[in-house]
Amino acid sequence: MSKPSTSEIVARCQALYEDLNFTAARQWKEAEPNRKVIGFLPVYVPREIIHAAGMLPLGILGGGDQLEVIHGDAYYQSYICRIPRSTVELGVSGRLDFVDGMLFPSICDVIRNLSGMWKMMFPGTYSKYFDVPQTYEDEIGGTFYINEMREFLHDLEKMSGAEISTDALRNSIDVYNKNRRLIRKLYELRAKKPWQTPAWEVYLIVRAGLVLPVEEHSALLEQYIAAVKTEDRPIRDNCRVVLTGMFCEQPPLNLIKSLELSGCYVVDDDLMLVTRWLIGDVPLDGDALYNLSQAFLHQSESTAAKYEPNLKEKGQFLVRAVKRTGAEGVIFASPSFCDPALLERPMLQNVLKKASIPYIAFKYAENTGQMQPIREQAGTFADSIKLWSAA
Repeated sequence: MSKPSTSEIVARCQALYEDLNFTAARQWKEAEPNRKVIGFLPVYVPREIIHAAGMLPLGILGGGDQLEVIHGDAYYQSYICRIPRSTVELGVSGRLDFVDGMLFPSICDVIRNLSGMWKMMFPGTYSKYFDVPQTYEDEIGGTFYINEMREFLHDLEKMSGAEISTDALRNSIDVYNKNRRLIRKLYELRAKKPWQTPAWEVYLIVRAGLVLPVEEHSALLEQYIAAVKTEDRPIRDNCRVVLTGMFCEQPPLNLIKSLELSGCYVVDDDLMLVTRWLIGDVPLDGDALYNLSQAFLHQSESTAAKYEPNLKEKGQFLVRAVKRTGAEGVIFASPSFCDPALLERPMLQNVLKKASIPYIAFKYAENTGQMQPIREQAGTFADSIKLWSAA
C-alpha cells in the first residue's frame, strides 16, 4: 500500500478544518455504543483524563470565517472577541448536538461567562469551567490543580458509569507524550527548513489533532513528517519571524498564508497551545494527577495567557524563541478585544526593545476578510528587516 503524499495529507486536514459539522468526531462516536465526546475551548485542558475515560476530547475553536454569526450576536456585546459568539452559533445551530460535555478553560472573563451561559442554553449537556492555578507553589497551586483534576475525573466517571483506572491514566499520558514529541519534531523541522514545511500546512496538520483520536493524529504526524522530507521545495528570500498572540481565537487560514506570501517564514508560533502546552514528557511512574500537576506548574509553555510569577521572566519566552529558531523579528497578531493578549503586549514589546529584536503588531478577527493591509504591513516589516540586517 502506497504512503500518502504531502498534498493528500494536507487536503485531508483541510477538509477536517472546514467541516463545521465535526463529521469525523460524529463518526467516531457512532462507531461504538456508549462512546462520548467532550468539547473544550482554548487554551489548555488535561486531555489525558478525557482519553483515559474512553472519551474523545474535541477542540472547539469557534466557527472561523466560514460561519455567519446570527444568533450568537444576541448573546454577547459587539466589543467582545468573536470566538464566544461563533461558538454559541455552533451550539444553537445544532452543530454540537452530539457533544456530551463542554469544558471552558481558565483564560478570560468571556470564556468563564460562556460556561454559565452554556449551562442555561443546554441544560442536558455537562458544562464545566475548568480552573487552573494562579499560584505556582506546589503546596498551594499544585494541590488546587490536583483537586480540580480529581473533581473532573469523578465527573467523567459518573458520566461513563465506569472507574478510570491508574493504568488507563498512565496509558493516556504515554500516548499524549508521544503526540507532543511528534509536534515538537514538526516544529523543529519547520524552524530548520521553513520552506519545506509552510506555516499554513503545519497549522492544518496540528489542528487536525483537535478533532481526531490522538493515536490517529500521531500516525498522521509521522506520515506528514516522512512525506515532506522527500519533497524538494523552493527556497525563498523570506525573513524568519515568530508569530505570537494567537493562543485563543484562531486566525483565518488565509491570514497565515498571507504572512508567508508577504515575505515572512513563520518559524514559531503560539497557535493551539493545548497541543504542546507541556514541554516535556510527563512521568508515567507514581501518581498520575500529581505528575500532570507538576508538569503544568514547572514544565509548561510560557505565554501571555498564563500567569507568570517571576516578573523578570516576563517576555523572556519570546527572546528565547527568537534565539532558538534563528528568527529575525516578532509579529504580534492578536484578536480584537482579546484582553490577555492586548494587555500583555506592551510589556512584551518592551522586553523585545531591550533585546534589540524588531517587531510589528496588528489585530484580527477569526472572520477577517481583507488580507491586503496585513500582507502589506508584514511585507514592509520583512523588507525593513532585510535592510537593517544588510546595513
